[in-house]
Amino acid sequence: MTPSQIVKFLDQHVIGQDDAKRQLAVAVYTHYRKIELATPGKVEIVKSNVLLIGPTGTGKTLLCETLSRVLQVPFVTANATSLAQSEYVNEEIEAILQRLIDKAEGDIGQAQRGIVFIDEIDKLKAISSQHGQTRGTSGEGVQHALLKIMEGAPVKIKDAHYIDTTQILFICGGAFVGIDDILAKTHSFGFISTSDDDNPKVLERLNTRVKPTDLFEYGLIQEFAGRLPIVAHVKPLSREMMVRIMTEPQNSIYKQYRQMLQNNDVELTIEPLVFEQIADLAMEYRVGARSLRGIFEEMLTPVMYLVPDHPEVRQVRIASLFEDPRFIGTRPAA
Repeated sequence: MTPSQIVKFLDQHVIGQDDAKRQLAVAVYTHYRKIELATPGKVEIVKSNVLLIGPTGTGKTLLCETLSRVLQVPFVTANATSLAQSEYVNEEIEAILQRLIDKAEGDIGQAQRGIVFIDEIDKLKAISSQHGQTRGTSGEGVQHALLKIMEGAPVKIKDAHYIDTTQILFICGGAFVGIDDILAKTHSFGFISTSDDDNPKVLERLNTRVKPTDLFEYGLIQEFAGRLPIVAHVKPLSREMMVRIMTEPQNSIYKQYRQMLQNNDVELTIEPLVFEQIADLAMEYRVGARSLRGIFEEMLTPVMYLVPDHPEVRQVRIASLFEDPRFIGTRPAA
């Protein structure tokens, strides 16, 4: 699939984040083209892993999961915080790769073309010495442990088998709270236009780009930051995007519940005001889209409780989040 075809598929499942979608699409397209074109004895093709920077609940994991579906490759997620807290980091990393093989149904060749998403990578940062603290040794140790598999190496797993990580695409994600302060300091001068022909969009992109030196100042070791040459920004969700997330994607939560109730011959109708009210609450919770499902399901709990016991109900209408649902029956009870 071309990058534009990948983006079109992502658009069906992920709302907004157009820039991140394009960067990811180009990254995965280039990665798998490199694998296809690799020829022994010719120029060695080095892979480019990806870093996603954005607040929690903005769709970083969803983007990666959707990518793996469109590419039909095995996909697993891991949490950098859990790795840092483990006393046996190498064993945990081996377990991640074993899960990748399990997703490939035991096909190691297929697993070696998979995607690994490591979230909360910013939690591995070194603590700045300017606050009177020293570098976090556990986080730095995990960074060193991840370096080997991210750049590509045979890793021994159970049953004396090996998996080569050279062709596995690693995507790391994190909120990187405070990195804007670093960017404001290191990018204070930025790239200056030297002629009328200079493209302002290109200059803006260069000025907002997170450089490896910015990541190093944040707390990632230089070698680790260098293994993440592609950096994509996932933007905070707006109120409008929250509403669209609940209604537009192919598997949106609204469509899921409409389908479930249709199986009971019940039509569910939720007025637009309700989605706006849910979005307002979710914005207050400040955890992005993560809170949408909980609020939505809590609203529909009375509906899902009553409908199975009342076969005469044919329609359910919700006009406000703060009012009881309206049950409409057009057929007699059996």
